[in-house]
Amino acid sequence: MKKLLTTKLITTLLVFVFIKTLNAQVAIPLNEKTIYNGIEFQMPKVNETNFPNYEISISNFGAVGNGIFKNTEAFAKAINNASTKGGGKVIVPRGIWLTGPITLKSNINLHLEDGALIIFSKNFDDYPIVKTSFEGLNTVRCISPINAENVENIAITGNGIIDGSGDAWRPVKVSKMTDGQWKTLVRSGGVLSKDGKIWFPSEGSKKGYESSTDFNVPDLITDKELASVKDFLRPVMVSIINSKRVLLDGPTFQNSPAWNIHPLMCEDIIIRNLKVRNPWYSQNGDGLDLESCKNALVYNNTFDVGDDAICFKSGKDKDGRDRNIPTENVIVKNNVVYHAHGGFVIGSEMSSGVKNVHISNCTFIGTDIGLRFKSTRGRGGIVENIYISNIDMIHIPTEAIGFNLYYSGKAPVLDDNETSDAKIQEEKLVEVNEETPSFRNIFMKNINVVDSETAMFFMGLPEMNLKNISIENSIFETKKGITLINSDGITLKNVKIKASDDYALTIYNSKNIKASEFNFKESKSAIKVLGSKTNDIQFDKKDISNEKEQILLGMGIGKKAVKIQ
Repeated sequence: MKKLLTTKLITTLLVFVFIKTLNAQVAIPLNEKTIYNGIEFQMPKVNETNFPNYEISISNFGAVGNGIFKNTEAFAKAINNASTKGGGKVIVPRGIWLTGPITLKSNINLHLEDGALIIFSKNFDDYPIVKTSFEGLNTVRCISPINAENVENIAITGNGIIDGSGDAWRPVKVSKMTDGQWKTLVRSGGVLSKDGKIWFPSEGSKKGYESSTDFNVPDLITDKELASVKDFLRPVMVSIINSKRVLLDGPTFQNSPAWNIHPLMCEDIIIRNLKVRNPWYSQNGDGLDLESCKNALVYNNTFDVGDDAICFKSGKDKDGRDRNIPTENVIVKNNVVYHAHGGFVIGSEMSSGVKNVHISNCTFIGTDIGLRFKSTRGRGGIVENIYISNIDMIHIPTEAIGFNLYYSGKAPVLDDNETSDAKIQEEKLVEVNEETPSFRNIFMKNINVVDSETAMFFMGLPEMNLKNISIENSIFETKKGITLINSDGITLKNVKIKASDDYALTIYNSKNIKASEFNFKESKSAIKVLGSKTNDIQFDKKDISNEKEQILLGMGIGKKAVKIQ
């Protein structure tokens, strides 16, 4: 017992020192000026919000902060009052403010003072069904607790807390809870799926789930029946659509019914100093989903969520391609992610494309995947010009860096009855067309990974390989090394792999792979090259001391496929 406690103490101290070291590396404070330093592409300056001096409190309109009185009308009156004055600050004082949906108007700064808690109603009748986009598809959902559309110059600021009462909406899988938690949840009410593995808060929620073949869109029932599955149509908590000059600065956003913060088709966005939280078991419990947005800054935030943390999207399949609005010109700096399916993520809904993105000085602690890129056939879209640097990761249970172009909607950490889609797929070529996704020109450097499972797993499509991806000046202390499948033009420069249980590098049906200053001496095994389509694999002679022992060639590999020079 003493030995176990000592080991845990040492591990905790090491993690503490590790994090302190990371923080020491980010010595220059980020602000609206320094945020643009070191950007690799021409980044337009984001147009910032600017509000009149007018201020009004929701208390002036009959709001009561006791957590019982419903303040929907008071919020609406305060916002309308400020709007008629040309805009200004709508103040939410200390207290517990129960309310239905809040609709923001142009030139409004919703400001939460210290100790303010906005908690949204659990009465589904407060949330009418509206046409919107969810998970990249044109569909209907209940109106979001905080919503804005076609507005300009809006903000949510202050140090208060915004709680979406997501527990009233969300289904829960039995695999996500302990036996005790599951029994308590079942006793609280609700209904179970036919196989008893999913708890639903109501019959309507269960019916909606059973009426959907495509994730969360109930496509097996008519529009007339939508009211009967209203409980299933979980909204994102903060929905800001087709708007300009948006600022989120300071509050805690937590417990959302679905995604937490969702700017859609917006321009000039600043998201900073936020704490974004969802239960780790929350279905679709993303932190930030920036979708088809242009000119954005995301910095100095922390995330601890149930799905992807910082996620960039641009629509799904035909709906996304018809929209044809990429996510572009975005800076992501100095963020910390605790639990999440992915720390920084692009996809899988990226059918309008993602381009010109800078990510740096971020720390991922225990995220399922660190840097996550996902798509599948049928999506289309081009992801390109992505620059990633100074990323530190620890306790990553799957891949530190993962590309999966066969993504089928499964979480990285699977339930007991699930099988992974991240494996070598059948080499079946299909025609390249507008439905073919493409990931290319992605540059990573100064990536440090310790105490994790897999360094990198790259899996492109045979008809559209991952193209022109480089990793430089990086260290991976993991159980498994690097796997490259259907990849073209991958560069490893000054990369150290300490793969304790596996090969340092496995290459399958890939080409134009160059490794220099590649240090794999502390790995269990060295290099494995497989696949009849593999060609032009280059290593530096100084890195290979014994070619026959260190490079295992599979059947069908040509004699000139691997070069040592």
